[in-house]
Amino acid sequence: MADKPTSGEILGVPYNFERPNFRRMLSSYWEPGEGMLVEKPFGVGYTLNLANWRSWIVLAVAGALLWHEQGGSEDDDAKDEPVEVVVDDD
Repeated sequence: MADKPTSGEILGVPYNFERPNFRRMLSSYWEPGEGMLVEKPFGVGYTLNLANWRSWIVLAVAGALLWHEQGGSEDDDAKDEPVEVVVDDD
């Protein structure tokens, strides 16, 4: 039976199912000469290159959005209280 390749590309999307090790993981997430996205060290697709400053902006925006969604400010509690509406028929 033929051995299946453990890394390559399918329709332009990279994949790698080789057993990960610390050195390969570190070198995959920190590639100073590359762009914002690099191939994942394990799995399918791309991941952020932490050596690129744009990746840190993406992480900061995602963190801020998550913090806001989780209820980061206490002023939102007042919005959950019932409101009395008075309608004046003239």
